[in-house]
Amino acid sequence: MEHASAAAAIVDTRGTVTGWSEGARQLTGHSAAEAVGRPARDLLAGPPPPDALTALAGILLLRHRDGTAVPLPVRACPLQDAEGTLTGYAITADTGAGPGPALAEQAFQQASMSFSVFDVQHRYLRLNDAACRVMGVPEADLLGRYFSDTVDDAEDNEGFLDHLRQVTETGLPVHYESYTGEPSGNREHAWNIEMWPVRDRSGEVTGVALAAFDSSEQYLARERLAVLNEAASSVGTTLDVVRTAEELVELLVPRYADFASVDLFEWVLGAEEPPTATADEITLRRVAHGSVTEGTPEALVELGASDVYPEFSPPARALRQGRAVVSQADDPGFARWIDELDARVPGGIGHRDGVHTLLAVPLRARGTTLGVAVGVRVAQPDDYAEDDAVLAEEVASRVAVCIDNARRFARERHTALALQNSLLPRGLTGQAAVDVAHRYLPSGSLAGIGGDWFDVIPLSGSRVALVVGDVVGHGITSSATMGRLCTAVRTLADVDLPPDELLTHLDDLVTHLASGEGADDVAELGATCLYAVYDPVSRRLTLASAGHPAPVVVRPDGSAQMVPVTAGPPLGVGGLPFEATEWELPEGSLVALYTDGLIEDRDRDVDDVLGALRRALTAPADSLDDLCDAVLKGVLPDEPGDDVALLLARTRALGADRIATWDIAPDPAQVAAIRTSVGEQLLSWGLEETAFVTELVVSELVTNAIRYGAPPVQLRLIRDRTLICEVSDGSSTSPHLRRAHAFDEGGRGLLLVAQLTQRWGSRQTGSGKTIWCEQPLPD
Repeated sequence: MEHASAAAAIVDTRGTVTGWSEGARQLTGHSAAEAVGRPARDLLAGPPPPDALTALAGILLLRHRDGTAVPLPVRACPLQDAEGTLTGYAITADTGAGPGPALAEQAFQQASMSFSVFDVQHRYLRLNDAACRVMGVPEADLLGRYFSDTVDDAEDNEGFLDHLRQVTETGLPVHYESYTGEPSGNREHAWNIEMWPVRDRSGEVTGVALAAFDSSEQYLARERLAVLNEAASSVGTTLDVVRTAEELVELLVPRYADFASVDLFEWVLGAEEPPTATADEITLRRVAHGSVTEGTPEALVELGASDVYPEFSPPARALRQGRAVVSQADDPGFARWIDELDARVPGGIGHRDGVHTLLAVPLRARGTTLGVAVGVRVAQPDDYAEDDAVLAEEVASRVAVCIDNARRFARERHTALALQNSLLPRGLTGQAAVDVAHRYLPSGSLAGIGGDWFDVIPLSGSRVALVVGDVVGHGITSSATMGRLCTAVRTLADVDLPPDELLTHLDDLVTHLASGEGADDVAELGATCLYAVYDPVSRRLTLASAGHPAPVVVRPDGSAQMVPVTAGPPLGVGGLPFEATEWELPEGSLVALYTDGLIEDRDRDVDDVLGALRRALTAPADSLDDLCDAVLKGVLPDEPGDDVALLLARTRALGADRIATWDIAPDPAQVAAIRTSVGEQLLSWGLEETAFVTELVVSELVTNAIRYGAPPVQLRLIRDRTLICEVSDGSSTSPHLRRAHAFDEGGRGLLLVAQLTQRWGSRQTGSGKTIWCEQPLPD
């Protein structure tokens, strides 16, 4: 019976095995010598089913020699001697009655996942068909060979071997994932691997079995989701068009492309709106590209350069079709385009020679096409597929929105900056009272352009107004509001109001703007403002603040200090007074006015910044312009978070030799004597050419003051860049021009003054009013 090929055994009535076939040995691993003479129950892994004893058929769970359980359908046939006495049973395997060793073997061999068995020395014992396909060789070529001898010396294979050792040494199962190529090909796969120990009857580990499931589809799906998440977090971190394109290239290379580029239409990089008609030729500007090869030798177009894409090229097709285009090496348009690139730039032929697949996807946002992104694979073996096109369109749509947002921000910033520049003083003409220099730095932050402004306004009597202000908020709305306030300040300054009264009127205006119709367009009003008036005759600086930082004054001796101005509430609060402060300054003093962007920084202490400002203002400089630059360099951080306006004014003084003053009694008879005295003064100044007009103007103004004004009456001539004539009296009634009729005896004086002088006006004083006029000096 040892040589029988069928799986059969004989058991006597005592349950002892008395016969054992070769088929039984192959099935269980036990030889005849090991099985014969043993109780049959020792060969079972579990008790037989209760009905099997009566039916003489059923499924027995045999214990294999390696300790595993083998379910086997069997039948039992009674054996009798010559007298008919039962002597035992012949038990045979019923291979056709149900699952058996042959079917189990077929299931192992034909499994869709890879199954392998190794001994404790990591030599192959078994492989199924799927495992052989992965390895690329038949099972016979691997049996008995060490795993490390059958694969390349790669990091992933070393990791596989380490896990085999871990299972062998610890006797514990291991589960892990790996993304690597298969030995039989060059395509990357994701593997979900399970390893577990195989034990004998004594529990000793005799081998390691493994199952490897190809989870590439699930892995790639997770990768695509990860790319989308990364695109959402890493692309569009700044409102800069070029930087956003660079972030897209960094996302694609080297993960999804060996070379990637982003080309945009010219208008995207400017402040223009998109064209209404599509041009026949597609001209794009290269804004970003990247490669796995240093120096990006594959690139045809240099960064910042423009190129025309022929209609048959994949990028042009993607733009015209409005969807992603996948091209392979066998695509005629693709091959033709690559040939043209090689002909135009032969230096990159070696790097473009291996290009086998290309993906071009249009960048579209809000119904507008902005450009195209291109990915190329050279070293990566896999061609782009439809799944890659779907992913590319999803990423491109998100990136395009970021680029469009950056474009819109740049356009709004350009508009706000142009508006603000148009409202700020273009060139400050020379002033007799002060020498000035200024700087305006728009914010580079994402908040946009702010509402900072400054101005230098000539006033009567050689005086000058120095103004600096800041509107709350950023953007076009703040710039427009700044323009309103700047115009309002100039209008109020023309009335020659004192600083505290001017701020009161300006506060009323802001309150009116914030509460009236269209208040939503007024940038979160309020605003802050500092208004100062310097008189070179008295050398007095009078100023008032509406919530604005106090100026710094540097005296000729080099001492610097903050002007102790009483800061009133910001403009727009309403109902609270403003208080003026008056300082007398030596000639040559420096007055520095600025907005809070110069000194306020959340990362620095204000006192430290003010100390740096005082040191910068007292540092030697060849000119006021150089001093402006030095202040900005010494005080500002590398990236200011707000707009900065800086206005420096160095004071002058008019000496007594340039001023003549007469106190006039309220008697019309005094007019002739005053005319004579004025003529003599003009002669001493060398201005005899102006004597006729000046005497006539003085006669009219002094006569009006005596006739219609109130004492005291005073005349003052100032020889500055113009000849200024001022007549003051105690009456607060302001004069005005009126049309004199043919038979009227008066009403022509001011009209005559207006015709003979360059400009004229009046201003209120603490004790009355002053009427003034200016004449140009002779060449």
